[in-house]
Amino acid sequence: MKNRLLAGAMALALIGCSEKNSEPLNAPAYDMAPAEVTESAATQSIPAPSAARSPDINVTAAPGVAFNYAYAFRLDDNRIAKVQEEHAAACEALGTTRCRITGMTYRLVRENEVEAQLLFKLDPAIARKFGRDALGSVEKAEGVLAEARISGEDVGTQISDSQRRSADINAEIARIETRLRQGGIGDRERAELQQQVAGLRSQLDGERDTRRTGEAMLATTPMQFDYVGTGGLPGIGYGNPFSDALNMLVRSGSVMLSFILVVGAAIVPWALLFALLLMIWRTRPMLGVRKWLRGTAARAQTPPPPEV
Repeated sequence: MKNRLLAGAMALALIGCSEKNSEPLNAPAYDMAPAEVTESAATQSIPAPSAARSPDINVTAAPGVAFNYAYAFRLDDNRIAKVQEEHAAACEALGTTRCRITGMTYRLVRENEVEAQLLFKLDPAIARKFGRDALGSVEKAEGVLAEARISGEDVGTQISDSQRRSADINAEIARIETRLRQGGIGDRERAELQQQVAGLRSQLDGERDTRRTGEAMLATTPMQFDYVGTGGLPGIGYGNPFSDALNMLVRSGSVMLSFILVVGAAIVPWALLFALLLMIWRTRPMLGVRKWLRGTAARAQTPPPPEV
């Protein structure tokens, strides 16, 4: 009987060990909190950011801050117009209440060299996504993100400070008006108090304008897209060594040609003037003048006859 009980206990122990060993190797440890498990899985699922993308910063983590976005894209010159049209169309598709185009520039600097710009006013809630989508269309056109700038101004604190100042001004106005309603005030003192009230009400108007300006800044987010071309050939993307070498050759040749033209412009007029004077000096009328000058010089060098 004892042997049977001992054999059963050993069998149960072996079963428990086999179940423990059959657990997956990547199962989380029991001493890890559920929140830690979720955070670890979420971290592993986030892909590493591309080198051509701006940092994925959630600006909604800073309420009361008015942000200003600026992106610079670099792509082939012959593709800038198409990408610029795509960005403008994306803004128009959102509607004027969420996105407005406030400026547009397209300029051919030199042959095959283009510079362009788009300016937007966006709903702050969609500004970051709009920038990411715009970068996606640039990457589809084999372009890259050359620069990204996000600046912010703490407008919320400014509005709160303005509200506190307005409350203090209103309290001071109430105190002065209470004094004005009391009797025993001379005309001079009454006039001074009334001037103080007028000045305080003017300050209230200024504070009100400050808050309205800040609220307008928080209501819309400016965004700027700058498009810079590679100055290159169609079909040769940015970063190609042949395109870079050819661009350097063209730029060096342009600098050398500009130098030659500048030096020529400074020297040629004087050379032409000297050639004109030389031609005049060799004409027939000038021959007599030269003979007269030589005769005069010879007579000046001849010594006078001795006195008798």
